[in-house]
Amino acid sequence: MLQYLLVALGGALGSVCRFAIGRFSYQYFNHDWPWATFTVNSLGSFAIGMIYVVITEKSTLHADSRYLLIVGFLGAFTTFSTFALETVAIIEGGRWLLALSYVLITLVSCVLGCGLGMLLMR
Repeated sequence: MLQYLLVALGGALGSVCRFAIGRFSYQYFNHDWPWATFTVNSLGSFAIGMIYVVITEKSTLHADSRYLLIVGFLGAFTTFSTFALETVAIIEGGRWLLALSYVLITLVSCVLGCGLGMLLMR
């Protein structure tokens, strides 16, 4: 039962942080590029790499913290389904080059972010 509560708490915090980043990016950045989704996916990828190493290799966090941090917080914070929807919307708007750049830059930055997070924690 504790694991469910940890996931719920992490999910609530992750979704609030995602919402806050979305509000911030909407106010301060260009609306053509989906900055909020790009930001949370990149930060989430970096964070999951770091947290994974801290839990599995450094053993400085209890194994159950993965329910709070990875499953709950990052599960709610990152937005791959939103990324897919925004990409399709960009394509439907006839902006294929923008869609392709968004997909490629997001995927590369997320993979690099995860690897960098793991490297940093090691």
